[in-house]
Formats: sequence, C-alpha cells, structure tokens
Amino acid sequence: MSPWLLSALVALLPMSLSARLARAEWTWRHPRAALALWQAVALSAGLGAITAGLVAAVAPLDAVFPHGMHTFVRGLASGHGLHGLGWAEFAALAWSAGVLVWLVAHTLRASFAAMAERRRQRLLVDVAAEHLPDVDVYVLPSARRLAYCVPGAGGRVVLSQGAIDSLSAAELQAVLNHERAHAKGRHDLVLLPFVALSRAFAWLPFARTARQAVAVLLEMIADDHARDPIPLARALVTMAQPSPAGALGAADAGVVERVGRLVARGRDAVWWVSVLVYSSALAVLSGPVVVLVAPWLWWDCHPSADLLSCVPD
Repeated sequence: MSPWLLSALVALLPMSLSARLARAEWTWRHPRAALALWQAVALSAGLGAITAGLVAAVAPLDAVFPHGMHTFVRGLASGHGLHGLGWAEFAALAWSAGVLVWLVAHTLRASFAAMAERRRQRLLVDVAAEHLPDVDVYVLPSARRLAYCVPGAGGRVVLSQGAIDSLSAAELQAVLNHERAHAKGRHDLVLLPFVALSRAFAWLPFARTARQAVAVLLEMIADDHARDPIPLARALVTMAQPSPAGALGAADAGVVERVGRLVARGRDAVWWVSVLVYSSALAVLSGPVVVLVAPWLWWDCHPSADLLSCVPD
C-alpha cells in the first residue's frame, strides 16, 4: 500500500473514536476546542473517503500519486478520457465522485430545507407574537415555557408568556443572553454540515453521534455567554422542553449535562488542553489535505506531458 493511500485511509480512523469523544467530560470545559475537533474529524473522514478513491484510481498511471494525477488530468484535457485505467480503477474513481456528489447533494438539500423552515418560523412569529422593540424580543401568548431563536438574516429571539411568568429577572436575562449568542454566532450554520452528514449517512453511527454531540457543544458555548451560570441552570430545569423545528432553543439538547456543567462552573478550563485539542484537530486533517493538494503544489514537467505541461511551482 502506497503512503499516499495510507494517508487517505488513516483519515477514516478517528471516526471509530466518536463514541468515546462524545462521552468525554473534558469537552464540557473546552466546548470550542471539542467542536473544532469534531469538525476536523468529520471533514477528514469526508476528504479521506474521496482522496482514497482518487489515489487508487490513478495508481496505474504512475508510481507516485501527484504524477499519476497529473497524467490523469492531462489525459482528460487532451481527450484521452480514462485511458490506462482498468475496471478496479474506474470503480475507485466512481466511488470518489459518488461520495462527493452524495455529500454536496445532501448539504444543499439540508440548506434549502433549513431556509424554508426558518422563513416559516419567522412568518409564524411575526403573526402570532408581540414584538417588544426595547429589548428586541418577540413574546408568544402561550402558557408553554419556551425560549428560542429563529436564526438567519432578520432572526428572531422568542419568549413565551409562560416563560416570562415562570422565570425570575435574572433567569430571563441569562436565557436571553444564551439565545442571542446562538443568533450572533450563527450556530445554525455550524450545525448544518452535521445535519447533512447524519442524513447522508443515517446508517453510520459516527454521523448520528457527531450530530448529537455538536448540538450539545453549541448549547454549552451559548451557555458561556450567561453572566451568572446559576440562574441559567435554574431556567434550563424549568424550561426542559423542545423548541419548534428550525429554531435553536435554550433547553433543546443535553440539559442534564449542561446543568451539571453550569453548577460546577468552578472547574475552569486548562489552557494546555485546548492547545492539545486544536493541535490534534490539525493533525487529523493533515493527511487527507496533503493528499488533496499535493498534485497542485508539485505540478511539474512529467515525461508523459503533452498538454498543460511545465507549469511552474
């Protein structure tokens, strides 16, 4: 097995640690670093699946992957098509193209569905809720205890009358800070690739685990914008019920873990853990990224070049 193919395949290994990563308590104290690691693992897995097929597909064209890609691209540009590739290499190339198209299609589908749901939620809020311009909050005349934001351009922070009646002033302020952190941070866009991944590969445990874990981490990141964690913890217990589809609610995910984290806020983050996690995220990404960009970084004058040849480094 060539080192290029090994680098692409190794990128798939971190997926096997997803269950352990989802249970790790250090992620509660370093949610931003943990989020970056989840993003790196998911991106690395996608790139690894695509680049592994490319490496295998061009292997007969040259012993070294970058030169094989050069030969393949020149063959396509000169009209030679898939000349020199057998059935196995054609299958590997089809695998890479299929994974890429599958991921892009589900990402677009999830994006359009999310935009449509947000438009619907904004319309419902505008019709049913009273806008309080002084605090820029929409109040629903409902006895249910709800607090959520409808993200996107022209987003809405929504409270129900039941929540206002049930929470103290400090708890309400903590909840509002939480929801505004969701809106300002565009956490819906951060979650979207994982939603698409969970739909594209619903049969894959990693995809389901990643989607759930990232949702909880985003809630924890928003929790950190509360000035006082204890009122927010009390509010989460009071409001533990789901928000409408397409919205990001204060008590949507990981309520038990988040309440425990807020109550134990004295356990501060350790700086070297964040450095280690960010470094690990870069290391996870390095293999498939190197494989992907190598042909374009080292484009050279290959002996078989007849077109697009001798492009300087």
